[in-house]
Amino acid sequence: MSTAPLNIDELMRDARTKTATLEDFGDDHFIAAATMLFNGFNRPGLLTPQGVEMWRKRAIDMLKNRLVIEDYFARIPEIAQEAIEAPIVIVGLPRTGTTLLQRVLSCDTRFYPMLAWEARFPAPFSDYSPDTPDPRIDVAVAMTNAMIKANPDLLAIHPLNALEADEEGILLEHTFMSFFDSYADIPEYTDWMWNSDQVPAYRYLRRMLQFIQWQKRQRGESATRWVLKTPHHLRQMKALFAVFPDASIIQTHRDPLQTIPSIASFTFNMWKLGMQSPDPARAGQQWSHIWARGIRETMEIRDQLEPRRFHDVWFKDTLIQPLEVVKDIYRFLGLSFPEATQEKMTGYLEHNRREKRPLHEYSLEHYGLTESSINEDFDGYRARFID
Repeated sequence: MSTAPLNIDELMRDARTKTATLEDFGDDHFIAAATMLFNGFNRPGLLTPQGVEMWRKRAIDMLKNRLVIEDYFARIPEIAQEAIEAPIVIVGLPRTGTTLLQRVLSCDTRFYPMLAWEARFPAPFSDYSPDTPDPRIDVAVAMTNAMIKANPDLLAIHPLNALEADEEGILLEHTFMSFFDSYADIPEYTDWMWNSDQVPAYRYLRRMLQFIQWQKRQRGESATRWVLKTPHHLRQMKALFAVFPDASIIQTHRDPLQTIPSIASFTFNMWKLGMQSPDPARAGQQWSHIWARGIRETMEIRDQLEPRRFHDVWFKDTLIQPLEVVKDIYRFLGLSFPEATQEKMTGYLEHNRREKRPLHEYSLEHYGLTESSINEDFDGYRARFID
């Protein structure tokens, strides 16, 4: 197991070697981002040897995906003509029902869902044949199971499922400008992200959506709009609208006093997968500040746009009357709500009740948080949406 520092030039060479003939990674904006990320990962004492190896393999996989994606675009120019129109984008603090809403809306066949296995493996493997089951699915399922086995507490926090809709933030990882700070304590990378132009990353996200949409249509799937979701967009709402100006935003809300400790717990459990000595208090305090800033910047963007671009959903309503919440969303989108779609959503909700998953237990103190610190971080947001 190699513990040599992560280096983007070496990893790019390794990725090229594994694809044998491919050279083009596309827009090279990702190189500066990867350099900053790896500078953080390479800090002495940060990652375990297993963590270094995990990120080496994952980085090579993402770089291989970029090579394959660019090869497809070069060989099949019509992929670039795939229209990504009026995507429905669910945003909100983690733990506010974003995953549930995305998966419920994905029951509607008029929408393209971002399936977890597609986000993790957007590029087909070299041995893929349209006439056989896609091998990416089994690999993604195995990876998900391994993550749960390594830290079973994750399942109580987030319903991991390689076959269901999940975050396109995983696609953004291919730009090396994503939520990598949720995997390790790298504040230098976090600071760099706040001060960097994210528009190129979102342009590449759009390119990957075109590629995945083209693949879906090759499999006979036909829809009109994407239903996307990732809390990360709260940190880059301006870039999102720069690349997807016709996006419809569904923003979920819940008191940060309930969400931030839970987010801290999830982050700490993610840190434990690859860090040597993760500190729960640093996880809590850092991510309270990160999400507070993201929420403030999103509120500023909201004030600059027409109110009709955003639709608000409260977590308690999603739990108590989910179909009423969905009906309101369809009214916001100006779409009909067929009875067959309602029945499908009802079945999904019944099969995926929260009580079927383990309880998620946490405390503010363990994560270096207090009610007063959270209220101070989110005072403007709580006054506008919660109190």
